[in-house]
Amino acid sequence: QLQFVESGGGLVQPGGSLRLSCAASGFTLDYYVIGWFRQAPGKEREGVSCISSSDGSTYYADSVKGRFTISRDIAKNTVYLQMNSLKPEDTAVYYCAARVSAIVVTSTAYAYWGQGTQVTVSS
Repeated sequence: QLQFVESGGGLVQPGGSLRLSCAASGFTLDYYVIGWFRQAPGKEREGVSCISSSDGSTYYADSVKGRFTISRDIAKNTVYLQMNSLKPEDTAVYYCAARVSAIVVTSTAYAYWGQGTQVTVSS
C-alpha cells in the first residue's frame, strides 16, 4: 500500500527555517514525481514545488523561488522541502503527493497524498 509520512512542520518566526520530510512506503520514488502542495484556510490548494525522481528536474512556484529547496534521498525513499526566510503568508498545511510521469503542478493530477503537516509562521 502506497503511503507517505510527512513531518517537520511547526511554529516558526518570520525569517526562520523549517525542513519538511516526506517518507514514502509501499513504493519506491524512482518512477514518481513528488510534489509539495499547501493549503491555507479559505484558500485553494496550491503547488509549491515538485521533483522528478527519474531525472531530478524541479519546479518552484514564483512565491517560493530562492527560499525553498526540494531534494530527494533515493536510499531513504524520502523527499525534503527546505524552507528558508519564511513569511507569514507561508502559513498553511503542507502536503506531499505523488504521480507517475511528468511534473504537473495541478493538484488533481496527483493520485497519492500524505496527511499533511501544519506550518505556522508567526511572531
